[in-house]
Parts: sequence; C-alpha cells; structure tokens
Amino acid sequence: QVQLVESGGGLVQTGGSLRLSCAASGRTFSSHAMGWFRQTPGKERDFVASNNWRSGSTYYADSVKGRFTISRDNAKNTVYLQMNRLKPEDTAIYYCAAPIFTEVRATGLHYYGMEYWGKGTLVTVSS
Repeated sequence: QVQLVESGGGLVQTGGSLRLSCAASGRTFSSHAMGWFRQTPGKERDFVASNNWRSGSTYYADSVKGRFTISRDNAKNTVYLQMNRLKPEDTAIYYCAAPIFTEVRATGLHYYGMEYWGKGTLVTVSS
C-alpha cells in the first residue's frame, strides 16, 4: 500500500519560514517527479512545486518562485518544501503528490498523472 505522509505545517507570522516534509512508503519514486499542491476552501487545488530527481527538472508556480525551494532525499524516499518569506496568501492545506508529469501547452505548463496524494498539512500565515 502506497502512502504519502506530510508533516511540518503550522502557524507562522508573515515573513516567517516553514519546512514541509513528505515521506513516501510502499513504493519508490526515484524515477518520477514528486511535489506539492495547495488548496484553500472553495478553490481548486493548485500546483506549487515539483522535482524529478533523476532528470533534475524542477518547476515552481510563479507565486512561489524565489521564496520556496523543493528538494528530495531519495534514500529516505522523502520530498521537502522549504518555504521562506511567507505571506498570508500562502495560507492553505498543502498536499504531497506523486508521480507528477509535466506537459508544455500553449497556455503554460500542465501537471497530470498524480496517482497518490497525502492527506495534507495546514499552513497558516498570520498578518
């Protein structure tokens, strides 16, 4: 049984930092991208970041570029999201997902094929 378990969420003030972790079990994703999405009530789940350890490909949503960093530890089958300079608009439930495939379209990058999801971890940024 494949499981993705997130941790590291919490309450932080504007400008602060948090580090999320997602540990995978039941399967390794060393040949595929793993990453993060986030969702707020009443809105769709949005892509945040992904990393393919084998190809080296890394993608970020424009809203987090320069502030968030995704990294992988394949020995631990874990993906991390370091979030710096947090803003109130970063408040959301953050979900880990794997695998993640990326397609280039005329409208931009499209992410698909997420077969496994974690249950999410809440990040709240106070103003």
